[in-house]
Amino acid sequence: MLDESGLGVSVIMPILNEERHLKESVDAILAQEYAGPIEVILALGPSHDRTDEVAAALAAQDPRIVLVDNPSGRTPEGLNAAIAKSQYPVVARVDGHGILSPGYLTTAVRTLAQQQAANVGGIMDAEGTSDFERAVACAMKSKIGVGGVKFKQGGAPGPAETVYLGVFDRIWLDRVGGYDPRYIRAQDWEMNYRIRQADGLVWFTPDLKVTYRPRGSFRALATQYKQYGTWRRVVAREHRGSINLRYLAPPTALVAIAGGTLGGLVWRPLWVIPLGYVGAVGVGGLAISRGQAPKVRALLPGVLATMHLSWGWGFLTSRVRLPETTQGTSSN
Repeated sequence: MLDESGLGVSVIMPILNEERHLKESVDAILAQEYAGPIEVILALGPSHDRTDEVAAALAAQDPRIVLVDNPSGRTPEGLNAAIAKSQYPVVARVDGHGILSPGYLTTAVRTLAQQQAANVGGIMDAEGTSDFERAVACAMKSKIGVGGVKFKQGGAPGPAETVYLGVFDRIWLDRVGGYDPRYIRAQDWEMNYRIRQADGLVWFTPDLKVTYRPRGSFRALATQYKQYGTWRRVVAREHRGSINLRYLAPPTALVAIAGGTLGGLVWRPLWVIPLGYVGAVGVGGLAISRGQAPKVRALLPGVLATMHLSWGWGFLTSRVRLPETTQGTSSN
């Protein structure tokens, strides 16, 4: 059982093409007023921007920052490499475009100890710096985005299927073997499923908040959500009973829209299906963007449709078959 007093925290960060936000993210970690020691381990993938230069400069300025290589660039392998390099009993995952709120680590470690949890997490507070990012942030915080999970919209503290990022009792990472390197996406959900199957407690609290910078273009957003859909189906295939109706809504909508569009060429009344969807995202986009700038409001319907249909397409076309390997390499 964890005792919150003076525990060291290893912050692990899988990094790839994060030149824009990396310094802001690391600075927010180092600025935490935390009673125990902190280290920040950056697992560097093969970036195509100046990420490595930014990381090297940060490490040169502060000995608490450690750099490790992640040649594949894949998130779970980077996380496992960082865990293997870490030295403290609490492990906190942070992404290169996430900014911790003040007091985050103190609250997380206290909650771990009080709840005797395996993993605790809070709110993914999407916040944009451009009109497009602000539109994505509005969509992500709404139930008409893709689902209504607590870590995007908030809610009462309590047990959860999964949480955003996560702050772990290291014993549990070792117990379940870390992240499964076969999961390019959905590795958080998949590992939290294994933790829960082993009777570990995954705990959500709205007292924890991480500012998240959304994708900055329709193309990047579509790629992100297609991957989400693809890999969520992989989880459902590998772990029977882990799917629910919320995850089936986007692929169902996509099939209905496609069927109505094509069927309407033969029987025009079927066009009510795609036209109804267009109307729904239009009205919904206006409803969830009250108070936003006109350009943000104009972007919302397209952002919502991109999220829904890309997720649905990824789910429907998922053909990923996982190799028969063991997961994780987190133990020292």
